[in-house]
Amino acid sequence: MRTPTRSCFTLIVATIAVLFTSTVYSVAMAQEAVEKLPDRFDVLLADGTIYSGDGSEPFDGSIGIREQKIYVLKKDHAASNSSLQIPSDMRVDCSGLVICPGFIDLHTHSDDPVLDRNTRAGVNYLLQGCTTMVTGNCGFGPVDTDKYLKKISDDGSGTNIAHLIPQGSLRSEVIGKGDRTPSAEELQQMKALADKAMKDGAFGMTTGLIYIPGTLTKTEELIEIARVVAQHGGLYASHIRNEGSELVASIDEAIRIGSEAGCRVHVSHFKASGRDNWGTLRLAIERIEQARSKGAVVTADQYPYTASSTSLEATLLPTWSREGGRDELQKRLTNPEQLAKIRTDVEEALAKASRIQLASCSWNRSWIGKSLEELATAQNRPAVEVVLEIEKNGGASVINFGMNEDDMRLAMPLPWVATASDGGSKIPTSSMPHPRSFGTFPRKIGHYAIEQNVLSLSAAIRSSSGLPAEILGMTDRGLLKNGYWADVVVFDPKTFRDRATYESPYLTPSGIRHVLVNGTFAVFEGQATGTLSGKALRKTSAGGESVKKED
Repeated sequence: MRTPTRSCFTLIVATIAVLFTSTVYSVAMAQEAVEKLPDRFDVLLADGTIYSGDGSEPFDGSIGIREQKIYVLKKDHAASNSSLQIPSDMRVDCSGLVICPGFIDLHTHSDDPVLDRNTRAGVNYLLQGCTTMVTGNCGFGPVDTDKYLKKISDDGSGTNIAHLIPQGSLRSEVIGKGDRTPSAEELQQMKALADKAMKDGAFGMTTGLIYIPGTLTKTEELIEIARVVAQHGGLYASHIRNEGSELVASIDEAIRIGSEAGCRVHVSHFKASGRDNWGTLRLAIERIEQARSKGAVVTADQYPYTASSTSLEATLLPTWSREGGRDELQKRLTNPEQLAKIRTDVEEALAKASRIQLASCSWNRSWIGKSLEELATAQNRPAVEVVLEIEKNGGASVINFGMNEDDMRLAMPLPWVATASDGGSKIPTSSMPHPRSFGTFPRKIGHYAIEQNVLSLSAAIRSSSGLPAEILGMTDRGLLKNGYWADVVVFDPKTFRDRATYESPYLTPSGIRHVLVNGTFAVFEGQATGTLSGKALRKTSAGGESVKKED
């Protein structure tokens, strides 16, 4: 009996020693963490519910900010206890409020607005909690990334700006908007421009394959340029070739481009458009998940609305009629034979369409907000004639109610689908744009997560912060994590909701309390402060992991 007794005694002593050592180690680690904290915070966002942005469960605590960087203080952290309070220049009570990372909008068309003194503050995005906008989408935007980002740095921006190379603009710069294969020299020139843009800090390349000249670009040409992007660890983001009857084939093309070029693939504004195609989004989801299961990195983004918005010509006019740009289109609209063909194609497109509403029309502003059908009925003529009259007089932008709520809800909770607006920095004008520019993030989080429980609040926040940062390859934004840049949002979960509608698109959301961009209050107590504390972000890593140099 002595041997078992001694063994038990030895085991007990050893266990006590291990427990004692573990306790000492934990205390030492906690003390080490305390010692790494600054002596004083510039701002302390105190006593809120913290969502880190990675999809994990929330916890109670505070966020300290010092020299534009974040320090996370859990409620049980020694630094949060009254016995060891770190002083702060400014303490903001966040009791009952959510504290989370600033939202990153992967898909905006703020390229020009961010250079305009009236819209560079991006107030409509700040009031949604968005602290970073991505430009260059759908293949359009500045080709000279360095010049563009320097201009942003010189003039200031309300949000951070990350840029993607726009393939359509790049192609137009080299060979114009015609339907032809580039020569070997022209292809090399496009690749050289892409290489320079990536070296200058672009995060990847975008395409708009329903627009001229993107729709005229062959897959093989896209692969060649994407290979250059891949060499710098960049992203291939695509407004795919067809979001309707050829949705699955278009998803396959994007996956093929990523596979052969060796780069990550991202599908912009993921949807199935057109009543005849409702329900097919699940097939596209299956295709993406099959690719992901084989190791491909394929993601998507989505706005929480069942209407899209783009130009009337891209919505209804055939591709062949748009080749060469608007000047060539105008010539075809005055050619009787070509006009007859365009009319036939537009009639076929209208037969498959749902409500198409004018968002802007400089030729006749009284038509703004009305649908093509309403205008046709009021004028007692076919809708196709209304379309042709608009295009002969300069065109218009439209809102197309062509998507299905069930499809949208199906994609929304997927862990690889991020939130993005497809809007732009705006102030009220005579136009009636899509409400997504004013309501995307509170609609996704407030309506669909908090009210409808389509996905959890933690997942909705991740889709708006940590996931887009991961997609871009950022390693110092998108999460509430020690040492990360202090892009932070504070909102009231009871009231954080979108208010913008198709009839009143400029209404700002409710429930936002505070937004900090790089540690500076861009929104305080629900009011925009007017600061331009955003930065032009540059991706500088060649391996895909983002190491950003701030201009």
